[in-house]
Amino acid sequence: MKKIESMLNNKIAIVITCLLLSNVLFGQAKSCCTPASETFSAFAADIAFVNKHPEPEIFHYSEQKGEMIQFNTPDGTTANAYAVIAKEKSNAYIIVFHEWWGLNDYIKQMADKLAEDAGNVHVIAVDMYDGKVAEKREDAQTYMQSLKQERIKAILQGLKAKLGAEAQIATIGWCMGGGLSMQASLVFGKQAKACVMYYGMPENDMERLNTLSAPVMFIHANQDKWITDKVVEFFEKNMQTAGKELIVRRYDADHAFANPSNQKHNAEMAKDAYTNALKFIRKGLNT
Repeated sequence: MKKIESMLNNKIAIVITCLLLSNVLFGQAKSCCTPASETFSAFAADIAFVNKHPEPEIFHYSEQKGEMIQFNTPDGTTANAYAVIAKEKSNAYIIVFHEWWGLNDYIKQMADKLAEDAGNVHVIAVDMYDGKVAEKREDAQTYMQSLKQERIKAILQGLKAKLGAEAQIATIGWCMGGGLSMQASLVFGKQAKACVMYYGMPENDMERLNTLSAPVMFIHANQDKWITDKVVEFFEKNMQTAGKELIVRRYDADHAFANPSNQKHNAEMAKDAYTNALKFIRKGLNT
């Protein structure tokens, strides 16, 4: 029985990857039918992917330097974010996108660290789940599957309006948030100055990639069975075709290796990835 279940899970992962890559193999010039963030959300149907994410250790971060804010979204509602404001006047922003767990205290701690390390910048960690935070992977699975493309678009557009036309923006995210980091850079247009993706779903719609302004750093885990080597290779090919700047940092690690609450966490590699990402962001924002 376990063998059959394992075979089914592998087939799901293969089918999803094939759907992503089919645009490249059979019609690179055409727009991809399925948005990249929606393709990644489909991983939540794969039990192996769900089980790859052990429930995070309970962590309460009491030294928060930021505060929760709200901003209007064009769908007539509001969105939430954790914001760490720069000490001096600044037009530089780092937008942080959480993993499928939601805007938990690990992400708030990372936002504070970026604010401390990146120079005189504002750091905003966006809540893509509208207040919901998962402590169990079944809840994370539900939240990721329930995140609609319309809501993603509304949150990103609302944030862009909130920041204003003078904002210079870098984005960073992990897992689900890695893909959202790229989607945000596409929405922010010429205001986007750096995009860091940790093992997230890349955009492979060539029409959309052609509009990308920000250089991209992709943090890749070689052992990842979902954002695989082939996915990254096709992304490299598409970025080259589009004439866009891409740096791929490869680590001999597994998916979510940068998450300290994950059993596959690799502290040494996570530190190196962060150092490279920080340097890349600071260069893009000129801080």
